[in-house]
Amino acid sequence: MKVLDAKTIEKLVDLNEMMDQIEEAYAVFGKGEFYMPPRPVIEHDNKTMMYMPCYTEEVIGTKILSIFPENGKLGLPAIDGVVLLNDGKTGTPLAVMDGQAVTAWRTGAVGGVGIRHLSRKDCRTVGIIGAGVQGFHLALYACAARPIETVYVFNHSDRDLTEYLKKLEQAIGRPGVKVVQCATTEELVKNSDIICTATPSETPVLPEEEGLLTGKCIIAIGSYTPKMRELSDVLFRLADQVMIELPYACEESGDLSVPLEKGILTQDRIVLMHEYLAGDRKDVAYGQTTCFKSVGMGLFDVCVAKKLLEKAKENNL
Repeated sequence: MKVLDAKTIEKLVDLNEMMDQIEEAYAVFGKGEFYMPPRPVIEHDNKTMMYMPCYTEEVIGTKILSIFPENGKLGLPAIDGVVLLNDGKTGTPLAVMDGQAVTAWRTGAVGGVGIRHLSRKDCRTVGIIGAGVQGFHLALYACAARPIETVYVFNHSDRDLTEYLKKLEQAIGRPGVKVVQCATTEELVKNSDIICTATPSETPVLPEEEGLLTGKCIIAIGSYTPKMRELSDVLFRLADQVMIELPYACEESGDLSVPLEKGILTQDRIVLMHEYLAGDRKDVAYGQTTCFKSVGMGLFDVCVAKKLLEKAKENNL
């Protein structure tokens, strides 16, 4: 059995390859070649445990994920856990992987696929709301998916971001790409073609200003409970369609359930991403507002973990 820690996983990751794996996961989803039961979510005292099993024809993957928002005060990551891979035919354990690393690279890749298909190809700027692990990886994938020249970052806390911004610029590793901290979300949104939100906020982090959001590509990954919201109401008046991964997201995320209850968003405007990718797509037009709300699913973890295991074997790691 292979044991892959975070450093090993980072060595194995190729950003475009990971995005390709997410697109493969959407294809598997569309064909129905998987079994993914509802994920149990156990919440207590602002601490959440998620259990995400998924069966494909080749492997069985289970992610056990902890989400402890208060960990930031302790200098620890809010998201942690493990991913287990078993042989699909025999059940034999194949690998155990650092769940925080798999989650970060997988979720960033999901956002990257959204950027690949829902943003203009000439986008040069991206804004990241939420200076955490997920925001960091979303920035990396945005720079892989589009010819980004400036990354704008905003964080609601007063934490010193100097080291974070420096590490992000180094991780992007592309000469000429600047990473800039913004004082307000309005400043970030105004300057960004693509906006990624990765926060645990219970109130919208995007401004309620139509003029600021028109023509933007919005990738939202933070809200994972009915109480949490990142997207402002005005966005649903601007975007003709809202892309999601699976119908359950409409119940799980306040970013979808609240505007649906208000009537600002209607079910006929919600499109499953695998159907969108499989259909006839047109390039995003200048001035068009697009939106993708992700809550994730175990199938993503299985497909990414399977690829990482294959690469580990190839490289004898």
